Amino acid sequence: MSEPTGLRARKKERTRDAIGDAAVALFLEHGFDRVSVSDIAAAAEISKPTLFRYFPTKEDLVLHRFADHQGEAARVVRDRGPGTEPVTALHRHFRFGLDRNDPVTGLNDHPEVVAFHRLVFTTPSLAGRLTRYQLEDEESLADALGTGVRARLRAAQVLAVQRVLARTNWQKIADGRSADDVHPEAVADADLAFDQLR
Repeated sequence: MSEPTGLRARKKERTRDAIGDAAVALFLEHGFDRVSVSDIAAAAEISKPTLFRYFPTKEDLVLHRFADHQGEAARVVRDRGPGTEPVTALHRHFRFGLDRNDPVTGLNDHPEVVAFHRLVFTTPSLAGRLTRYQLEDEESLADALGTGVRARLRAAQVLAVQRVLARTNWQKIADGRSADDVHPEAVADADLAFDQLR
């Protein structure tokens, strides 16, 4: 008897999470370039071919953690309430992320999150791959905003603002400040940035 599809999907997700967690732990301990795919497969107790079925590239082992946010800005625009301008919806969403210390806003002082962001921002191959994710997000947001060059320009501007705000927040925390201490500045910066976008 074959196992139910839901159970199989949950098992695959648990395996994927275990592989990703093992990889990130090794990368944080030894550095991205010093850890081989073989090291990760051994730590996760799987074969290299199995690893590559879940993660096509070594960079994907790290950046899968951004997958939950892939296309998020486009979803916010599509799901906004009637009469709400796209930039207003995106502003509210970013502020909500600040209030709950969402790592994607850069305003999270958990040591593993700070170390994870440092790993991503200081490893050229990871930063380059992250840029590709951001370009895909830009295309999705442009589609949600309309058509033509205006929609593409607005999408690029919004995502650039979010990226700058997140990096600014992360840098303050990486310099030793707490998320609670940085929060008022992060809110003020977000309000200023989104007001300028309008």
